[in-house]
Amino acid sequence: MSRSVSLLRRALVLSCTIAGALCVAPVAAVAAAPQKVIVDMDIGDDIDDAFALALLLQSPDIEIVGVTTAWGDTALRGRLLERFLRETGHAGIPVAQGITTTANPTPFTQARYAQRGAAPVQAPQDAVDFIVREAARQPGQITLLALGPLTNVGAVIERNRTAFGQLKQVVMMGGSVRAGYRKSQYVPSRPADKEYNIASDIKGAQALFASGVPIVMMPLDSTQIRLDEVERNAIFGHGSPMTDAVTLLYHQWIDSYQPWSSNMPSLFDVVPVTYLIDAATCPVVPMHISVTDDGYTRETAGKPNAQVCLASDTPRFFHVVMQRLLK
Repeated sequence: MSRSVSLLRRALVLSCTIAGALCVAPVAAVAAAPQKVIVDMDIGDDIDDAFALALLLQSPDIEIVGVTTAWGDTALRGRLLERFLRETGHAGIPVAQGITTTANPTPFTQARYAQRGAAPVQAPQDAVDFIVREAARQPGQITLLALGPLTNVGAVIERNRTAFGQLKQVVMMGGSVRAGYRKSQYVPSRPADKEYNIASDIKGAQALFASGVPIVMMPLDSTQIRLDEVERNAIFGHGSPMTDAVTLLYHQWIDSYQPWSSNMPSLFDVVPVTYLIDAATCPVVPMHISVTDDGYTRETAGKPNAQVCLASDTPRFFHVVMQRLLK
């Protein structure tokens, strides 16, 4: 807690002694200070990233310090973000370009949306520099929300481990601990799988779990929540700039994937966002997670290095998501 906030709370306590109930509203206001978040994401391939970003932007209790693009064509992802943020009234949020990779096997399904946005007027910021600078400038205050392969994260650790250690925490979607991929909630889960975000950059993942920074991990065990037709129709028919943008990106995703996939997306990346808003949506347990050289995340003996959610509270999850996206 900063000294200024501490002094303010002491003053409020004194006011409470003198004025009774008059202090209730100010104390609540202090407690509700927004969480500062840098979002590292591979938006544009799957559709869950777009829903995650929309939920973040619809949450006044979260302050987005910046968004960094991860994996694949990070420049085109930046153009997608610039358009999305501008058209939803959030053009002031910084966007930084992450490390470009060429090993991305997933199609950039929403490339048309990105390509039809305005070209950047100046060279984008470097994502690794941005994370290092902001973590050092605001020590202990910033959560890094890691929603894609961990290439940028590994590069930050390599470049400036001290600055990385000044993050408040890393909240991530990735890994598979006791359950792997499954096609529906009515089909038994496979055994633990090599999950995409971890397996795409194993060294980055190994560096993260060895970093000593507090980690909150949402693996496949808790993140395979489907967006059913009832919820989709409510979102797509809502008519706000935010839901209109998500709707367009959804239809580009469907147009690129059909007929090979269901039109019912899994909201993997939304789960860590709802956790930031309401931790009870995904209760966590301490574990020691080891990342194997072939990309598995194993629960092993040792001092816990992560708080892991193995099961989401799905009704509570949708209460948070729908209430905010439809406001």
